[in-house]
Amino acid sequence: MLRKAAVISVFASLLVCFSAAGQQRDAFIPFINTQHAWVDSVFNTLSQRDKVAQLFMVRAHTNLGQRYIDSVADVVQREQLGGIVLFQGGPVRHAQLINRYQRLSKVPLLVAFDGEWGLGMRMADSTISFPYQMALGAVQNEALIYQMGLEIARDFKRLGLNVNFAPVVDINNNPRNPVINFRSFGENKRNVARKGLAYMRGMMDGGIITSLKHFPGHGDTDVDSHHDLPQLKFTAGRLDSLEMYPFRELIKAGASGVMVAHMNIPSLDKTPNLPSSLSEHIVTNVLKKRLGFQGLTFTDAMDMNGVVKHFPNGEADVRAIIAGNDLLELSQNSARAIEMVLQAIKRGRLTQADIDSRVKKILAAKYWLGLDKQQPVNLAHLYQDVNRRQTELLNQRLADASVTLLNSDSLINAINYTKRTAIISVGVAQISEFQNMLGWRFDNHMNYVLSPDATADDVAAVASELGRYSQIIVAIHDNRARPRSTLPYNGTVRFFLNELAAMNSVFCVFANPYALAGLPGIEQAKSILVCYQNDLIMQRAAAKVLLRRLTPSGRLPVTINSFFRYGDGK
Repeated sequence: MLRKAAVISVFASLLVCFSAAGQQRDAFIPFINTQHAWVDSVFNTLSQRDKVAQLFMVRAHTNLGQRYIDSVADVVQREQLGGIVLFQGGPVRHAQLINRYQRLSKVPLLVAFDGEWGLGMRMADSTISFPYQMALGAVQNEALIYQMGLEIARDFKRLGLNVNFAPVVDINNNPRNPVINFRSFGENKRNVARKGLAYMRGMMDGGIITSLKHFPGHGDTDVDSHHDLPQLKFTAGRLDSLEMYPFRELIKAGASGVMVAHMNIPSLDKTPNLPSSLSEHIVTNVLKKRLGFQGLTFTDAMDMNGVVKHFPNGEADVRAIIAGNDLLELSQNSARAIEMVLQAIKRGRLTQADIDSRVKKILAAKYWLGLDKQQPVNLAHLYQDVNRRQTELLNQRLADASVTLLNSDSLINAINYTKRTAIISVGVAQISEFQNMLGWRFDNHMNYVLSPDATADDVAAVASELGRYSQIIVAIHDNRARPRSTLPYNGTVRFFLNELAAMNSVFCVFANPYALAGLPGIEQAKSILVCYQNDLIMQRAAAKVLLRRLTPSGRLPVTINSFFRYGDGK
């Protein structure tokens, strides 16, 4: 284990490296907490209602039809909110929407987006998706992740976006976590902090606001706060030393934003059923005072059941502001919420000074972004500009750097491209990119495909032919968009994989690494490549290893079971 002084030294070195590589910009935290003439001039034009409205961000889509787009436009114009949060749609349509909504706003809008793996998180069919954070947790070169942050910031700015709700710095030490899981850099707090720092600094140096999530740590839960209120029963000491560690380190490094989760945490606030996002002790005393955070505090979405279940009809919005949050994401009804906040001021639950200080900080953030000189997004060549060749190359480099070799490289080194070879892809319906990449090099091979629910006859047909081959390569695929901790394979397929592991087969796993725990007997395989997800870039990376064009350098970011533990990799 690294000593504290060594950890501080690592972070200091990373900060120097990243700052030297990035553009020179005013440091965000001092900037937004300093007086500016532009901020004062805008602030002085705002009514009391306008000031409260700056604390709210409304949902926007471009895939739900023109009527929906127009309805949100009406809200933006009528309520003059502080920002919007964009979800699914297309890049050109998004840019058109942003231009329209910015024209309707007296004060330039913050335009936020959940881009944990880039624009592809919400626009997978038309933009680039970088590897999930679980895969990035395996990468040993943080400079690549910093470069990814720069590229994502460039994409955001080209599209008119200026806030990324990323990175996730939750420590995923619960394999059953239904909502974080592959979105986390892994189970080790220092690895999570290092990777999170690289990603955050890349985006901030690229000129956008980031938001660490989900404070104080959503990694060890088995309830999805979209659907219900998770409860963390850990001690305050455990939370401080583990869950909050990455937040603390990145706040020290100048984090621009933090998103507060909807979780009930009795060791920090004993109020029954109170989400952390509504707790003044957690938001103000712990995050702002104890951890010293002076950036923008965002709530997680205020329309999630985890927050509105026990505080319905707008009460959650008022309590979130009383707790100390600066910006509320996706109120169920922002007009109602604004009115309720104004009433809370009249009744003494809030003071106008509470609102004014936050509004000035939000305006200063907009000034830091350059929104005082807001220009419409140029639609010409937009699609090409957010699908750059250099970004695709970086994406492949990240995939290559994540590939993790378990057990040994003995079978990979022994591969003979002239011998009869069976290449089996399991979990797919047709020949995979992985098989196509290997096919040109193996002189005498046959491809086989087995679906996740292959019948006993299907499996027997493949098994009966394997005696003809000297070498067997097995690819395990999870075709679902979000890889879960268990594979959707039936018992027949799982038993066949067990048999293949005992036959000196090379395994390549294009799935969540936790899925290995659900394949008893796979530890018998002499060579296993963990590739984390079923993307083409991962299949190409694995093929390069088998073609001896790439030496795997990734390390497991999580413990899977007693056979495969955190840090394993050759």
